[in-house]
Amino acid sequence: MADTRTAVVTGGASGIGAATARALRDNGWRVVVFDLPDALASAGRQPGLAHVGVDVTDDAGVRAAFDGLRADNVRVVVNCAGIAPSARVLGRSGGHSAGLMRKIVEINLIGTFNVLVAAAEVMAANEPDGDGGRGVVVNTASIAAFDGQIGQLGYAASKAGVAGMTLPAARDLASRGIRVCAIAPGLIDTPLLAGFTDEVRARLAADVPFPHRLGRPEEFAGLVLAIVDNPYLNGETIRMDGALRMPAR
Repeated sequence: MADTRTAVVTGGASGIGAATARALRDNGWRVVVFDLPDALASAGRQPGLAHVGVDVTDDAGVRAAFDGLRADNVRVVVNCAGIAPSARVLGRSGGHSAGLMRKIVEINLIGTFNVLVAAAEVMAANEPDGDGGRGVVVNTASIAAFDGQIGQLGYAASKAGVAGMTLPAARDLASRGIRVCAIAPGLIDTPLLAGFTDEVRARLAADVPFPHRLGRPEEFAGLVLAIVDNPYLNGETIRMDGALRMPAR
């Protein structure tokens, strides 16, 4: 598969992950979707995409999945797997659960770390391009990393960790020709927001300075493609939020 360019998208069964997988496929990439087996079964097989059941919190499982792609010229990895439960430090039923905090951090931050490390190990063996580049990893942070709202303690902390690892990871991997960037999306119209009423969705959209609407998963995917195509983008966390700065609630 020497002429094949492979991209891996975690959390690629739905939302921004699915949109990113389709966009990469439509731009000539061979795309491998990593997601939980149940999520893959619920989403169904998407044409032109390969699917592998992977739990990003399972370090050994992530490494095994990437080991299976060593001959496939993996050049792009996009980390979209994540969860966003809400809980306050002190709620009606008591203090924030340490177990929930661990789960959020394990999936959003440690899961991203597991994929980053395993991807770098595989990419480091790639033949370099004209700039000496061997690949790029795009992680998903959130504007909550900077503007965390009430009830977002765990989510904001985990996404701040993703943003915080971006520059040191890029510096660590510079000698290997591997770039690392992150996208911090704002209010994106994903299944997470689909459960809200039209009134709530309209209110959320109205808070966005411009354009006055929710972001689209395809816009996230478009930014991924821009990062992939621009070899001078490295070590940066890019907000994609229509100039929104989240209020406390």
